[in-house]
Amino acid sequence: MIQLNGRGLTLDIFIKIVRYKEKIVISQDRKEAVKKANDMVNRIVNNNQPVYGINTGFGKLSQVAIDPKETSKLQEHLLISHACGVGKPFSEEIVRGMMLLRINALIRGHSGIRLEVIQTLVYMLNNDVIPVVFEQGSLGASGDLAPLSHMSLPIIGLGECFYKGKRMPSKQAFKAAGISWMEHLNAKEGLALINGTQAMTSIAALNVYDALLLSEISDLSLSLSLEALRGIIDAYDDDAHATRGHYGQRESATRVRQLLDGSKLITKQGELRIQDAYSLRCAPQVHGATLDALIHIKHIIEIEMNAVTDNPILFPDDDKAISAGNFHGQPIALSMDYLAIAIAELANISERRIERLVNPQLSEGLPPFLVQKPGINSGFMIVQYSAASLVSENKAFAHPASVDSIPSSGNQEDHVSMGTIGARKARMILQNTQKVIAMEIFTACQALDLRGKSDMSPITKKVHDTVRQYIPFLSQDELMYLYIHKMEELVQNGTLYNAMKKGEINE
Repeated sequence: MIQLNGRGLTLDIFIKIVRYKEKIVISQDRKEAVKKANDMVNRIVNNNQPVYGINTGFGKLSQVAIDPKETSKLQEHLLISHACGVGKPFSEEIVRGMMLLRINALIRGHSGIRLEVIQTLVYMLNNDVIPVVFEQGSLGASGDLAPLSHMSLPIIGLGECFYKGKRMPSKQAFKAAGISWMEHLNAKEGLALINGTQAMTSIAALNVYDALLLSEISDLSLSLSLEALRGIIDAYDDDAHATRGHYGQRESATRVRQLLDGSKLITKQGELRIQDAYSLRCAPQVHGATLDALIHIKHIIEIEMNAVTDNPILFPDDDKAISAGNFHGQPIALSMDYLAIAIAELANISERRIERLVNPQLSEGLPPFLVQKPGINSGFMIVQYSAASLVSENKAFAHPASVDSIPSSGNQEDHVSMGTIGARKARMILQNTQKVIAMEIFTACQALDLRGKSDMSPITKKVHDTVRQYIPFLSQDELMYLYIHKMEELVQNGTLYNAMKKGEINE
């Protein structure tokens, strides 16, 4: 089991728990901190001391005092009334991330929730009882209220869950998994469950992890295209990149040199031409800028993964409760807009390389559209069309969400982040870019069969051989979508990444 302490969650640990379903346990010292904060809430209620969200209404209704006898009902009504999500359900992976991140925030001991409530979330996560949470409906401040409400309803036996691939009422899922729901919530507990950025941060964490992997795959697709187009390797010389000094640019060029080490297809300046087009020559500058962006974003996301995002924030040792705004999703909103643009650029430049591969005026002697009998066969013509369509779609998705704000709650919440929308749009761009990169690899492998695969580098040859285990060389027109979908799967499931890494190890 992975022990959570509220501070040490990294992106790699997040993926182990969320994607690969490793189980979690709360550290003992955090259990004590949770109890201390809960004792403070009980004192506030017993002393009838007015504190937002504990014995007052919410948002614009914060001036409404709540009878101590109704504080439990207040919290349950909060979940019920705020569960207004619409659209399709989030993937189970995203919701697992939400649950993990909310647990990690609550155990910091600043929320006032009972340990039993947090443990119910732990039992759900460890037994793969995953709430049905709808994609749309969050403004990203006061946190992800609608998504987190749907995530929290099953704790009190309401809402729906997925269990063993089936969608069912929460109580049915709990019974099937052998766990119990809470009969009621106490003061502050509903607010503690939903006042945070965990929906947008879960999507963001998955986006960053998958984007960093795609960054490496994009250097692989570039390398295959360089061989197929007999590109000039001098533009990747480390001396040139060191003069500029950007880490990502230098790292991308280094990766390409390593991938192409031993290739007989790449050329030198003046051998076939003096210099290449930008999509080949400037690729380290473009890929590298994306990598630098992703490294920066990863840093921000890992801070947020360990953040306290409640309101109010309780400090039991000082006996104070501060109403502040840690639930505001602006850091994630800006990061996801940045990630969206950075990943879109990988697709932009990749599509331009696909065009060079299929266009006989640009492909250095390859047959038109990479087919042996063009005319009767269209070959890879429409692969480029499809890639161009995705790139154009990305441009619409890349419009920043964070520059928008709509006041809510009677204008009390008069600036919101739209961070969850930004994270969702960034994921769409990421998925589109995975498709474009897959199309480039698909196209480049066809070109390399025509060019002479025996002259490839040992690493790219290994990747090419892996592709050919699933997708044949096409001597005439076939149903292309079947191969494109398979190629996308090989990019997403790590098959090509693993082949590339095994090739590097063998070398």
